[in-house]
Amino acid sequence: MSIRLRLTLLYTLILALTLVVFGAALYTIQAQDSLNALQRDLRRSGETLTRSLGMYLNPVPLMQSGPPPPRPQQTLTGEQTFKDLREREIARVLDIQGNFVASPPGGAEEALPLSAAGLQALQNRQEWWEDTTVTGEHLLIYNRPVIVDDQVQYIAQVARPLTERDRALATLSRTLVVAGLLTIVAAFGIGWVLAGVTLRPIHHITRTAQAIGRESDFTRRVNYTGPNDEIGQLATTFNTMLSQLQEAYQRVSQALSLQRRFVADVSHELRTPLTTVRGNLALLRRDPPLPADEQTDILTDLVEESDRLIRLVNNLLILARADAGHNLAREPIPLAPVVAEVCRQARHLDQQREIAEAIPDVTVLGDRDALKQVLLILLDNALKHSQGTITITAEAVGSQVALRVCDHGPGIAPEVLEHVFDRFYRGPVDATIPGFGLGLSIAKSLVESLEGTIGIESQPGSGCTVQVRLPQGLAIEIPPASR
Repeated sequence: MSIRLRLTLLYTLILALTLVVFGAALYTIQAQDSLNALQRDLRRSGETLTRSLGMYLNPVPLMQSGPPPPRPQQTLTGEQTFKDLREREIARVLDIQGNFVASPPGGAEEALPLSAAGLQALQNRQEWWEDTTVTGEHLLIYNRPVIVDDQVQYIAQVARPLTERDRALATLSRTLVVAGLLTIVAAFGIGWVLAGVTLRPIHHITRTAQAIGRESDFTRRVNYTGPNDEIGQLATTFNTMLSQLQEAYQRVSQALSLQRRFVADVSHELRTPLTTVRGNLALLRRDPPLPADEQTDILTDLVEESDRLIRLVNNLLILARADAGHNLAREPIPLAPVVAEVCRQARHLDQQREIAEAIPDVTVLGDRDALKQVLLILLDNALKHSQGTITITAEAVGSQVALRVCDHGPGIAPEVLEHVFDRFYRGPVDATIPGFGLGLSIAKSLVESLEGTIGIESQPGSGCTVQVRLPQGLAIEIPPASR
C-alpha cells in the first residue's frame, strides 16, 4: 500500500469518525430536545387539566365527612378544559383505581395504558410517564394525580403522539447518513488529490535517485523550490548526501586510478631487474661456460639487481604500512637529537658535503622511526639533486613545529613540482641518479599518518625548501648527553 493511499485512508477515517461522533451527538441532542419539549407541553396541559378538575370538584361542607359524590361523565366531558386541549393531545380522566371516568367530546371511552407500577406511583401522589404504542400509534403519556382535600380523587392522563417526532428523527438520521457518505466520498477524492500534490516532491526525489543509480551521475541534484518544511529538509538532506557521495565516488575513482597506475609502475620497475637477472642466469648456463672474469661480472650484476629488488620491495612495504597507518606511535619526541642522528648517518652518504643544522629545544608528537625515515629521505634527495651546503632548521609555529630542509640545487620547474609526490615519478632527471621515485611518496604518507603536512617551495635555479609541519608535543627534559 502506497503512502499516498495510506494518508488518504487515514484522513478519510478520521473524518468518518468525526462525522459519526457529530451525527450521533446531533441526533441525540435533537431527540432529547424534542422529547423535553413534548414533556413540557404535556406537563403544562396536565397541570391545567388537574387544576380545572380540582376547581370543579367543590370541597365538601365542614360538617360533612367522607369523599365527594361522583360526578356524572357528561358533566366532566363538557368541561371547558377538555375543549381547550391542544390539537392532537389526548386526555383521559381515571378514578383512583385506574378506571375510565371521562374524555373530551368525541374521544374514545377507554383509559390510556397505565402500568401497575404507574398506578401505584400515582396513588402515592407521584406523576408518571408512559411511552407506549396504542392501536399502532406511538404515544407519550403523562399521568398526574388530582389531589383534593389532601386526597387523590382522580388521575389525569394527557398524551401526544410521537409519530411526527419519530418521522423527523428518521429523516434526520437518513440525512446525516447520506450527507456523511457523500462527504466521506468527496473527502476521499480531495484527500487523494492533496496527498498526491504533497507527495509530488518525494516522487521527484525518488525518480532522481533512480536516475542517479542507473547513470551513476552523482552531480545531479533535487530541484526543490517549496517551503523549508519536512519535505524541504528531506530534499536538502538528500542533496547533501549526494554531495558527500560525489566526493566519496571521486575519491574512490581516484584511488582506483592511482592503484592501477601504481600496479603498472611496480610491474614496470620489477620487470627491468627481473629481466636482467633472468638474462644473466641464462648466460651462466651457457655451454661451453663463459670465461671466469665474465662470470664474475655477471654475478656482480646479479647481486646489484637483487639489492635493487630488495630496496624496491622494502620501499613498497614502508609505503604500504604508511598508507595503512600501522605501527606509528603518538608520543613526544625531542627534535634536536633525532635530527643530529639523521645528519650523522647522511654525512656517510657523501662525506664531502656539509649538512648544517639549527634545531631549537622543541618536541614533536609522533613516531621516532617514522620521523627518522622522513628526514633520511629528504636529506638523501637533497644530496642527490643539489650541490653545496644543506641546511636543516626548525621553529615552533603555534601548535605545530615547522621543520625545513634547504638545498642549493637547480630547483624544480612548476610543471614538475606538482607531481613530485606522485609514486614512481622522477621527472626529467639524470638517468645516472639512482632511485625509484618512491622517496617523497613515502615521506608524504608518513607525515600525513602523523597528522602533519609536507610541501616543497622551489624556483628553477634557486634551490628547494622542503617544509614539514608536525604537531607540537609537550616539552620534556633532555639529558645533556643526548643533546
